[in-house]
Formats: sequence, structure tokens, C-alpha cells
Amino acid sequence: MSNFPNPLVPNPWWKGAVLYQIYPRSFLDTNNDGVGDLPGITQKLDYIASIGVDGVWISPFFRSPMKDFGYDVADYCDVDPLFGTLDDFKDLLTKAHDLGLKIIVDLVWSHTSLEHPWFQESRQSQDNPKADWYVWANPSDDGSPPNNWLSRFGGVAWEWEVRREQYYLHNFLAEQPDLNLHNPEVQDALLDVGRFWLDLGVDGCRFDVATYFMHDPLLRNNPIHPQPPKRNNPYFWQSHVYDILRPENLQFLQRIRQELFDCYQGTMGIAEILCEPELETMAIYTHSNQRMHTAYSFIFFGSELSPQLIHNAVETAFGETRDSWPSWAFSNHDSVRAVSRLAGENGDTNAAKLLLVLIAALPGNAFIYQGEELGLPQAHVPFERLVDPEAKAMYPYHQGRDGARTPIPWHSQAPHAGFSTVEPWLPVDERHLPLAVDCAEVDNGSPLALVRAWLAFRKKHSALIHGDFRFVKATEGLLWFERFNQVEGLVCLFNLSPRTQQVNLNTQEMLFASNAHLQGESLELGSYGCAILTLS
Repeated sequence: MSNFPNPLVPNPWWKGAVLYQIYPRSFLDTNNDGVGDLPGITQKLDYIASIGVDGVWISPFFRSPMKDFGYDVADYCDVDPLFGTLDDFKDLLTKAHDLGLKIIVDLVWSHTSLEHPWFQESRQSQDNPKADWYVWANPSDDGSPPNNWLSRFGGVAWEWEVRREQYYLHNFLAEQPDLNLHNPEVQDALLDVGRFWLDLGVDGCRFDVATYFMHDPLLRNNPIHPQPPKRNNPYFWQSHVYDILRPENLQFLQRIRQELFDCYQGTMGIAEILCEPELETMAIYTHSNQRMHTAYSFIFFGSELSPQLIHNAVETAFGETRDSWPSWAFSNHDSVRAVSRLAGENGDTNAAKLLLVLIAALPGNAFIYQGEELGLPQAHVPFERLVDPEAKAMYPYHQGRDGARTPIPWHSQAPHAGFSTVEPWLPVDERHLPLAVDCAEVDNGSPLALVRAWLAFRKKHSALIHGDFRFVKATEGLLWFERFNQVEGLVCLFNLSPRTQQVNLNTQEMLFASNAHLQGESLELGSYGCAILTLS
């Protein structure tokens, strides 16, 4: 018995939605300071709507000292002047809604900035009104940190505070102290933040590193990872069973659902899953109607994107009863762009097209990261231009996130690709110029043309949005699955390799394709080719 929605019954807008992620620093600069801003997003909303997406997720634009480029928040309820004003956001929201686009804001509730007033008060003493709003601990007998927890960005996860004579926890940068979400007052304050944005009219919230909300109050040491991956960051040598992914987290997720989204009809919550096991946690965090509406992880952000990985990911994330609802992404602002991972550092047009079709053919929700619709490969950023703190700490073994965050190329012949009239905060990669929006707009063979046609096609086929799924085959390079409901059945085939593959099918009609040809019952999938066909 399938738990998938009935296509003949109205479904919530978010179920099966395709969302476009914007990293505002790199989208469009309208005030000539080299950094993108909210008016730049508003100016390009018509372009985003033309792609055919259902909504937009905007990475943080709140007041911040920008130690981690907005993921270190100093004021949750105001816009950083770098991006504009609160009125600019209201204008953006109004225009988006006029165009039929939903807006999702990015809430960072695991930690704040050092400069947040809550932390400034908390750090003063052990007995002030906000003394317990962050994770504080006494030193060990020898003065060292209280346990072995490590920061994901390198080094120990504890920083000494001389005023309190205690350590505070930071799972990321030392400038990002962790909130104590075991404290009901902290939860209350954060829920008020959620109400602030929902009262403004946003359609949902994405919760950054939601698996980091809670910690073990006993501060027990993490055990050694039984099979540590071969990575240069010691963080991954531990099994993170005490510093993150605590069972108490589910209670807070249920409170978020009840007090925010159940009270603001038509809104939705998205949890970012950053932990092991990723897929099982996605299923747990979206199980039933009591937690997040959907969740997504980094499962597809590794070096290999194989049919077997995709098959296993989808089956696991939906859970045995299929009453969970995952979201999928191949790229975001924290990962190497997917087309470079799949087809080599310079990318490949056919590979870019395949990724756009595949992400929105999988059951669940789909995220498209800005520039994916253009087929942008990972940018080269020279060492002297790196700004990502993770990149600087791990260079040259890990070159960080800057290569996925370079400016969007709007005009191939304009200075700085039309992103800004001055030198941008990150350089434009010359390989991106021929892929600029103005070139893609007049090229019927561009990834942009393909994704517009594909998402228009998808809107006409309910099986691709709300339908159930069945995997047929996942062999080396070839992914084959079916999407179906009471109305229709579709066969979906994807060649995730550069070599041509032949498939024999009992079907006579190919409905949508990229680099694929059907002759009789023989389907030829060229390099990174894909096809959607009728199910016999």
C-alpha cells in the first residue's frame, strides 16, 4: 500500500516542489560594492520564475560580522546592510508572490555569532540572565577542554572565556558559539524568530545543520570511528554520538512543527541533515506529520554519483513505510559543483542537462543551486583570493567552498560578467563566460533551455511530482526506475557515464529526452543521455 499522495486530491504546494537556491553574495550586485544583495535578487525574480521552479531558498542575509559569510548571525530579525534593508526583503517577497514563487528563509539555530547580544550577555558571568543560553563547561583538572569534541572546521570544539573562567562549545568556527537548546528559554526565543519571518509572509524555513541542535548534557567523550574515512580533517575520526544527533532533538523538531508550521497554514520546514547516518536520519526527521515536512543531506555531494548510490538513497530516505519525504540536491554553496564531480573539472553540457532532469525526476523535492541551470563547472579560485575559513584552514588538501560561490555570469561581454561594475568579492572564472545567461538565452541547446522545457513537462505529469516509484535496474552507469500513480506510468532512464549505452524496452513512445534516441524497442543513451518514456 503506497503512502504517496493521490493526484486527484489537492496536495500541499511543497510536496514534490522544485526550489532554486540563491547564495545572495554571489547572485547580483546592484549597489556596486562587489557583493550581491536583496535588490539584485528582486531584479532577477522574473528570470528565476522563467526556469519553472516553485520557490526560492535564500541563504542567510541577516545581520552578521560575516566570519562565516552570514551563517554567524548577530541579529535574526534584521537584514545586514551589506544585503540591503528589511524593506528590500519585503519588496522581494511581494514580487516573488506576484510571480507565484514561494520564499524560504535560512534559519541558523544551532549557533550564533560572537557578536549576538545574547552571547555578549552570556559571556559576562556564570549568573547573569542568559548565563545558560550557550553551552558552557568547566575545564578539566589540568585546564584542558572538558572532553574530546572537535570542530568541523578543525581543532578542538572549545574556546576559553576568561570572564567566566569556562569553555564554550563551537561545532564550527570559534566565532560561532553553540546555543544551549536544552534551555526552554532559548527555544522560546528562537520560535519567536520563526514567527517574525512567518508573520512577514515567508512560505517556509530551512533549518541549517538541524542535527546539531542538541548536545549530550553529560559532555561524554565521542568514541573513535570504527572505520574512519581517509580525510585530512580529524573531525571525521570520531563517531559523533554525543556532540550532535541527540534523541532530544526530535522533541524540539516536534515543537517547531506544532508552534510554527501547524499555526501558519501553507508553510513548511526543511531540515539540513549533516551527520552519519544521513539517509536514516532524513527518514526519522520527516517521519509522520509531527516533525519537519522534508529534509535533505549531503549524500550526493561526494566524489561519486552512481546509480547504486541513488537507488539506495531514495529507498532508505523514504523509510520502510514510505511516510517520510526527502529533498534532493546535487550541489549547493558548500560543495563542489556536481557537473565537475560527474564529468571532470571542466564539466560537460550533456552531464549538466542529465543532472537537471534527474534531480526533478526522483521522488521527493528537488533543489537547484544557482548556476546549475547554466551548467557552471566548479570555479578556480587562486589561493590569494580564497576567503572561505575552511579553505584557508585545509589548503591545499581541501580547497573549500569558494569555487561553488563565485558570481553568477549574467553577460558574457560585460565587466565581471555583469555581476557587478567593480571587482567582486570572489573572481569570475573565465570558463563561465560562454555559459553566461545572455548566451544561454539564445542557445536552444543550452542547459537553461533544457531545464525550462523539462520543468514545464514535469508540471503536466503528476507521476513525476507526487507519484510512487519502483527501481528496475541500477548497473554501472545506468539508472532505471519508474514513476507511477493512478493516472499514468513513466519509465525514467539515465546514463551516468560518458559512454553510449543501449537499452531494450517494450515501449513505443519517448516523451522527453536529452542525448537519447529511440528506434523501435531499442533506446540509445548517448554520453550522459537520459529519457522519459511511457510505461507499457
